[in-house]
Amino acid sequence: MPKKMRAAVFVEPGRIILDEKPVPDVGPTDALMRITTTTICGTDVHILKGEYPVASGLTVGHEPVGVIEKLGSAVTGYREGQRVIAGAITPSGHSYACLCGCHSQDGAGTKHGFKAMGGWRFGNTIDGCQAEYVLVPDAMANLSPIPDGLSDEQVLMCPDIMSTGFSGAERGNVRIGDTVVVFALGPIGLCAVAGAKLMGATTIIGVDTVAKRLEVALALGADHVIDFRAADPVDEVMRLTDGRGVDVAIEALGTQGTFESALRCLRPGGTLSSLGVYSGDLSIPLGAFAAGLGDHTIITTLCPGGKERMRRLMAAVASGRADLGALVTHRFSLDDIEKAYDLFSHQRDGVLKVAISP
Repeated sequence: MPKKMRAAVFVEPGRIILDEKPVPDVGPTDALMRITTTTICGTDVHILKGEYPVASGLTVGHEPVGVIEKLGSAVTGYREGQRVIAGAITPSGHSYACLCGCHSQDGAGTKHGFKAMGGWRFGNTIDGCQAEYVLVPDAMANLSPIPDGLSDEQVLMCPDIMSTGFSGAERGNVRIGDTVVVFALGPIGLCAVAGAKLMGATTIIGVDTVAKRLEVALALGADHVIDFRAADPVDEVMRLTDGRGVDVAIEALGTQGTFESALRCLRPGGTLSSLGVYSGDLSIPLGAFAAGLGDHTIITTLCPGGKERMRRLMAAVASGRADLGALVTHRFSLDDIEKAYDLFSHQRDGVLKVAISP
């Protein structure tokens, strides 16, 4: 095994570069994964822009698909050479957060108070997976074998995008017969459309302005799409629902405008399920909030992780009930990671997700 590897490293706001780093040492409960395919997430772009702080020198990326290269001495139930994924969130399985059922917040509680996103380690607090190798902590809680017959690209959305988007529908408590609107049809919003359909929504409305995204949303289960540049989305949602409003509004961008529009679309007693990563303070408008008397629920979600979550998502893919292949629109080698960031961060050429192969 080589001692050095190539990795995409955050240097400073505006600079992520391909650099050389040591291949990680493997501790007793760890596994070393050789990356075969990974991708760039919108959160990585927040890091690139300096909107989310990480340490200089950190390897970025949190969506790994690969092969077990080496197992820690205490890891059982796996074999070297096995194809696996790990979630973007890597819970230990034994923390207070895990044992109270909130796996994504593993490690968030500290003596200095509670800090959200404790379970997000790859590309946040430890080196991530836009590299030739990544060290997976607590391997027995996080490595999930890829079912035979599924390609890397078929499971590439599972570690984050699919898990997050589906969770928007799950946490929003979408029920059979519900009407759901999804604001912003990027990869997470598109997965929220697919998740809402699987949860039983019978009317799904997608809001965006990119023609390709509107087209993919219809293919994934949306019944109506709204180009927000052509019509006011709140007015259109109210027209489509005969003035009733939606049962669940899923916000998948992370801006004041989309959050407020989602809130204004809700029926009394409806749920706003927020998936966006916000880079500034939010304001809640008095009227849309019904002065706090509308029985509204506002839910936030951090991508669920862990091997059981990954197993379930891959089962949905293997069954044919969730075909997200259309989300991979571009492919790059790791050597061209800087070009991939330039394309993805500027949203050129109809890009949805890029597949990156070392």
